[in-house]
Amino acid sequence: MKRIGEFMKRNYKVILFITALSAVLWSFIPNKKVEDPEKDKLLLDLMTFVLEKVHYSPISFDDDFSKQVYDKYLEGIDPTKRFFIQSDIAEFSKYELQIDDMIRNKELTFFTLTHTRLLKRMEESRAIYKDILSKPFDFEQMESINVAYEKLPFAQNKKELVERWRKQLKLQALSSVTDKQKLEEEKKKTDPSYQVKSFAVIEKEVRESSLKSLNEYFDFIQSELDRADWFSMFLNSIVERFDPHTFYFSPEDKEKFDVSMSGTFQGIGARLQKKESGVEVSELISGGPAWKGKQLEAGDLILKVGQGKENPIDIAGMRLDDVVKKIKGPKGTEVRLTVKKVDGSIQVISIIRDEVETEETFAKSSIVEKDGKKFGIIYLPKFYISFENKQNRDAFKDVAMEIERLKAQNIDGIVMDLRDNGGGSLETVVKMVGLFIPEGPVVQVKAPGRNPEVLPDLDKKVQYDGPLVVMINNFSASASEIFAAAIQDYNRGIVVGSKHSYGKGTVQNVIDLNQFIKGNEFGDLGALKTTIQKFYRINGGSTQREGVKSDIVFPDRFTYLDMGERDEESALPWDRIAPVKFEPLFGDFKDVIDNSRKRIASNSIFTLIDQNAKWIYERKDQNVYSLNINEFKEKERLDENKLKRFKPISEYNNNLTFSSLPYEIELFDKDPVLKEKRDRWHEDLQKDIYITETLNVISEMKSLNKAKLATSRYNSKYRN
Repeated sequence: MKRIGEFMKRNYKVILFITALSAVLWSFIPNKKVEDPEKDKLLLDLMTFVLEKVHYSPISFDDDFSKQVYDKYLEGIDPTKRFFIQSDIAEFSKYELQIDDMIRNKELTFFTLTHTRLLKRMEESRAIYKDILSKPFDFEQMESINVAYEKLPFAQNKKELVERWRKQLKLQALSSVTDKQKLEEEKKKTDPSYQVKSFAVIEKEVRESSLKSLNEYFDFIQSELDRADWFSMFLNSIVERFDPHTFYFSPEDKEKFDVSMSGTFQGIGARLQKKESGVEVSELISGGPAWKGKQLEAGDLILKVGQGKENPIDIAGMRLDDVVKKIKGPKGTEVRLTVKKVDGSIQVISIIRDEVETEETFAKSSIVEKDGKKFGIIYLPKFYISFENKQNRDAFKDVAMEIERLKAQNIDGIVMDLRDNGGGSLETVVKMVGLFIPEGPVVQVKAPGRNPEVLPDLDKKVQYDGPLVVMINNFSASASEIFAAAIQDYNRGIVVGSKHSYGKGTVQNVIDLNQFIKGNEFGDLGALKTTIQKFYRINGGSTQREGVKSDIVFPDRFTYLDMGERDEESALPWDRIAPVKFEPLFGDFKDVIDNSRKRIASNSIFTLIDQNAKWIYERKDQNVYSLNINEFKEKERLDENKLKRFKPISEYNNNLTFSSLPYEIELFDKDPVLKEKRDRWHEDLQKDIYITETLNVISEMKSLNKAKLATSRYNSKYRN
């Protein structure tokens, strides 16, 4: 499986290692099924061995490593420090520097101790929050709370723990009470005859709502999470010490990851959620079998699940993941759902499973006219691909199709919107860059101890040679950074957006742990996603930590905050390797860039956005809140007054008209949900000042010189 994040092309050393590893591990496997702790020990052994042999930059299992795992794990299972007390920590701390040795010896003492104690403390917490929420809060009392939990010590004793719970719940209640009071005031303004709820009624409603939410949360913990789920958290506190993108997938998580990469799965196309009353349908996916059938609706409560003509199974008390497994299944098979409708009636609904596309994953495009020119906007949320079935949709094929459709509308430029694009398939992004350039190198990939491998576009064809702008932000990562970097290095277009992209310049491979076990009687062991390579721009620079820097920087709310890979303590370092030979397509876009910078500097909305970013930066260390209602309201009033001056940002409208392509408009009559989604997207584009300035930029760009394209010369290595 090759992903930006999972690319192992021609890595023969890894293949040889896997073969050897399989032979070694067969000797570890007992002949009969054993208890889960034995499976846990095997997982520890498998993962540490794989990490030491395969990871790009393996680290030492020593006392420093042990301490980092210890801190990370406790932070992960008790982030707000409202379960454990100092006596627990004193008991745990004797293992603080021993975790590395325990991993080597496949000892589970530390995990078993902390897991057992956590479940005990959680059960005790039910009595604590129920007692606190049974009585009204005294909001007149002068007291405060510090919410910088990571910097606070654990509670000294049970009494101090109860006090911590009380203050946390009081802060939540105080915020909700003041919000509800404002809503009551608004209702009174709208309807003078409306009887405003008293403070006592509002306060009681807030406590009841908080109690219900906490009960649902703790019920979920008890019914949905088992020992294996908690052990997965422990494993990830270990593997994430290697780097932020090394991760253990339980079998269920692996399946979800595959779906997120491909954008498709086989089932009925319904999203489910666990509620107090059972498993409820929260949403139907547009175009899916359940949506087409028109019988299942959001709000329906699923009581039983039957496979075809088999007797249905009552799912009461069943884990949500197990319910999902029973409902999903191969294309063409039947599932029968016994549901309780919103009106109380009971119905049996038959649905034939099919391939379901998670539509929001896929590329989409829009057309907009500005200053007498027509432009196309392609939004790509990720570089998706189906590794199991190459006939399924993938980002390269979809974007290529959207380009052809836009060209048919005689567009004068294309905007590739990669904002919030977290990455995806490396193979896909290399081919996608090829849509905009002649043949040539796209990215370099390097494994430890080996020369870099250059991944080129070998297709001489340039599908689109017009003006191109790439939009990025702080959350554009991985494959989207490869795309933006290549376009920037070739001077093929202009990159606009945040100061820099996320900064993920590493490549991962997802290794199925089951392949190592002969005669596995443990069940599915899951998979390990581990970093095996780093990628580099064709100019030799890494995007790791530094990201891709925009040619034109748009002020945004995160301008003064450290965002992305550089903020990860275990992130691999930035470095540089030798560049490869390539030929830029333009000299520069200096005039266009200079004009944009002048417009941004003189634009009142951009000025406000920058001021808002400074205000957010100033508030980032604000951790102490008053629990006195008068002081709390006064602080809110002052903040609201400051926020009022930023209101024009949310009220901005560019008054441009964005429209779907003809092929999509034809679908709207049959698919009103799709039309609604596109209408909402177009409304968002109208309120997007970044799109406005991007269109200003692209309107000043000129098409590529076709003669230059035809005569471009690259290193013969990249020529057919």
